[in-house]
Amino acid sequence: MIYSGQSINVELLDGGIAEFKFDLRGESVNKFDRATLEDLGAAVTAVKADAGVKGLIVTSGKGVFIVGADITEFVDLFKHDEEAIAHWCTLSNAVFNSFEDLPVPTVCAINGFALGGGLEMALCCDYRIMSNQAQVGFPEVKLGIYPGFGGTVRLPRVSSPQTAVEWICTGGQHRANKALEDGVVDAVVEPDVLRQCALDLVKQCIAGERDFQSARGKKLLPLGLPEAEASTVFEALEESVSGRTGSNFPAPLAALKAMQANSGMARDAALRVEGNGFAKIARTPQATAMVGVFLADQAVKTANRSLSQGAMPVNQAATLGAGIMGGGIAHLSALKGTPVVMKDIADAALDLGMSQASKLLSKRVSRGQMAAEKMDAILSSIHPTQSYDEFGTIDVVIEAIVENEAIKQSVLTEAEAVLKDNALLASNTSTISITRLASTLERPENFAGMHFFNPVHMMPLVEVIRGEKTSPQTIATLVAYATKLGKNPIVVNDCPGFLVNRVLFPYFAGFSMLLRDGADLQAVDRAMEAFGWPMGPAYLMDVIGVDTCVHCVEVMAQGFPDRMQYDFKDMSQVMFENQRLGQKNGVGFYKYEADSKGRKQKTVDEASYALIKPHVAEAAEFDESDIVARMMVPLCTEIVRCLEDNIVGSAAEADMALIHGISFPVFRGGALRHIDSIGVRQFVDLCDKYAHLGRIYEAPQLLKDMAASGRSFFG
Repeated sequence: MIYSGQSINVELLDGGIAEFKFDLRGESVNKFDRATLEDLGAAVTAVKADAGVKGLIVTSGKGVFIVGADITEFVDLFKHDEEAIAHWCTLSNAVFNSFEDLPVPTVCAINGFALGGGLEMALCCDYRIMSNQAQVGFPEVKLGIYPGFGGTVRLPRVSSPQTAVEWICTGGQHRANKALEDGVVDAVVEPDVLRQCALDLVKQCIAGERDFQSARGKKLLPLGLPEAEASTVFEALEESVSGRTGSNFPAPLAALKAMQANSGMARDAALRVEGNGFAKIARTPQATAMVGVFLADQAVKTANRSLSQGAMPVNQAATLGAGIMGGGIAHLSALKGTPVVMKDIADAALDLGMSQASKLLSKRVSRGQMAAEKMDAILSSIHPTQSYDEFGTIDVVIEAIVENEAIKQSVLTEAEAVLKDNALLASNTSTISITRLASTLERPENFAGMHFFNPVHMMPLVEVIRGEKTSPQTIATLVAYATKLGKNPIVVNDCPGFLVNRVLFPYFAGFSMLLRDGADLQAVDRAMEAFGWPMGPAYLMDVIGVDTCVHCVEVMAQGFPDRMQYDFKDMSQVMFENQRLGQKNGVGFYKYEADSKGRKQKTVDEASYALIKPHVAEAAEFDESDIVARMMVPLCTEIVRCLEDNIVGSAAEADMALIHGISFPVFRGGALRHIDSIGVRQFVDLCDKYAHLGRIYEAPQLLKDMAASGRSFFG
């Protein structure tokens, strides 16, 4: 053994070939934390000192290669100033350089995920061989940063500037055939011959049959493009990147600028450019927020794994209702491997549910994501029916019928009577109390809410709602089932609107009050889209459905009359009374017409202004900052109240629910992290500034207490 450490072992094999194996003790994956970087430096020193080493292969003792840096360490690192972060990059890259400069040929065997720092390690090798089951990529821009271990220097030189910009600035993961096509790896092989192929290649290098020095040399030199050509190439790429990302996501453009700046430099100078740029982008609020989102997401996933302990297996599911939601849930269940019975009272609804499932699966087939035979198998695992004949073997039933309490109770009671004693019932209700729905059931402990968001196949959140009598095993099973469906479940306690709708409708109230006071609906939409929302509140209400919004407003008013009961004419009510329901019937706050591809495009409709005019003040100009504050304060105060009321268990779960459920701007990290970014004391002052508008603007006691003690939600 040449070297044995916590993360890396180096063993001398026959023929003078050393195997440099990443195998982090006590962990299921390899990652680059500080200890692993120290190990890497020590292992390289040991290899240099062994005169018997003639070549080297890099392998992994895990099912993956290296998943990247240890993101938890970024929290403290990014608190330092730019100079300190850049110095960390310099020290880290010195270790990678020492490996790259070994006087022997090096071949990397990529057996699984090689992401971020994992791919940067592979790029330090002279050659890369990849399993056809592996995936590689640079996901750093999804954390608000870009590669800092040499990725912006080595990838353009190994492949091309165009490939480097595509891979680094989009943050995607790529399969083996793409990596080979783009020149990022040198060969793709079956997993069972990967190590042997790496050995064979390094032997060829030792025998002089491969010029490894030439392969290495191009990574050490400038990119090799004439200055004028380089300028033209990067200017074209900059236009593309800027158009995709916008100003709210500075990391992709910063990565491109780093590649352009270092393109005419040799390796060491180029790495200094990368490190300085990395330090600058690491200090942005976007990086702080997006790293926080990653860690919050991991915390929620860990909590869900714990919650899922004791879950019953779900081998057969059923939906009650074959409409947009019921049919969507049935399609998703079948797609993810759980056969499903889809019950409805009408053949037309069942036909529509099957048609929608077929349409969604056909898109996968047309994109090459699924074989036609697989599509047929999935469709055959959805059984449409008007009867309860098959319900005796069902494990979980999800009710997704009309949002009417009496009808839901009737259907749930009817279904419970034909189910086995340990089968679970769940309601996809978005507003109705789970505890009240359970009041007519014989086994309320087997009942909970399971609120999917529309469209089911796209929206990642599922709220699992605990009623007063819901058992822990029911929660465990529904969390496990939602996870199997590829969703991100958040467990919440029962209350009007649960979590997401309870928080969303004060935001809509802020919008209606702005219109009441003379704001222009388009100006409000533009301000909130500039803030980072994918669509402004008027557009969003049209997409949700104005009738649905009116119903939710009524539920919120009944549940929280002290702050959610309007004392003025709500603008969504005006639209509803005039049958302007949004996209579903072509007119709402905006007008909708299909484009050449059948997609609904919004246009300004003066008729909506005419309908609103009798109920609002004279037109007035509002500063964008004023609009944002009047919209965001009610949303943020309500999410704090949900924590205060124990509706949601943690700040991480609250923020992830809003990100996954209503597309809260990810670069702001969630509503509670947004409060932190402003400062809790400063946010309380903002609440006080607008408190005259109503109780939804008042700071909750929890927030006042935190301000007084200097606490924040994310420390």
